[in-house]
Amino acid sequence: MKTLQDSFILKNGVKIPCVGFGTWQTPDGETAVMAVSEAIKTGYRHIDTAACYGNEVGVGQGIKASGIEREKLFVTSKVWNTERGYEKTIAAFEKTLSDLGLDYLDLYLIHWPASSSQYDNWEEINVETWRAMTELYKAGRIKAIGVSNFLPHHLEALMKTEVPPMVNQIEFHPGQMQTETIQYCRENDILVEAWSPLGTGRMLNNETLKSIVDKYEKSVAQLCIRWCLQNNILPLPKSVTPARIKENTAVFDFAITEKDMDTINAMAYCGGSGLHPDQVDF
Repeated sequence: MKTLQDSFILKNGVKIPCVGFGTWQTPDGETAVMAVSEAIKTGYRHIDTAACYGNEVGVGQGIKASGIEREKLFVTSKVWNTERGYEKTIAAFEKTLSDLGLDYLDLYLIHWPASSSQYDNWEEINVETWRAMTELYKAGRIKAIGVSNFLPHHLEALMKTEVPPMVNQIEFHPGQMQTETIQYCRENDILVEAWSPLGTGRMLNNETLKSIVDKYEKSVAQLCIRWCLQNNILPLPKSVTPARIKENTAVFDFAITEKDMDTINAMAYCGGSGLHPDQVDF
């Protein structure tokens, strides 16, 4: 990967730009419009949002304000937990498209798996949600479909369907590796995306990372993003500050040594959100 526009290739042949612009916790309205349009101006071509972020309208306006042709952008959204199931997922997708002001999505994800902690029929709920997404995909209204926060046991039923997941977006940053899930995804040709690749900012003051980064003359944020790429994970950094938005793209002019990669990969658990897919109550 040498530029923001370089791509991973999904199992169905769709190209996905190698760094995405995250919008979690970005307020709707002027802030979202500015952040997204600034990101696209800086060179991002991959924008990630979700219905539950409450900012799809602003994200869509930012896309429009950028002036970039729709076909040159890769836009992702996600169906929220309250909208799981076949009919609700179809309706949620239509609302997302309307809010974004788009006529198709490049990627649509199930935001969180239904789990046994909340539902006896959790697997059936996930499969029915997936059936709706598969129909939208086959109709050409979504270029690729996937999941978010799914562990291997959540994925197993979907892997047996007509169109298995192409992407799994999980919490991934130094100190939060999710090795078992990543291994499962690699074995099944599922691209892993990293939400919170900076640990929602918690990584920026990590002493191990600070001790490594000086030799590269880069920031800890840039180190984390580059580390994701060198682990063949697609990072989704988020910022609403123009200088930081630009800084987060300057990750293609250096390479982390194998020794430093090993050190970061071996970090003990730290900086995680604590959100476990089988234990969340939302």
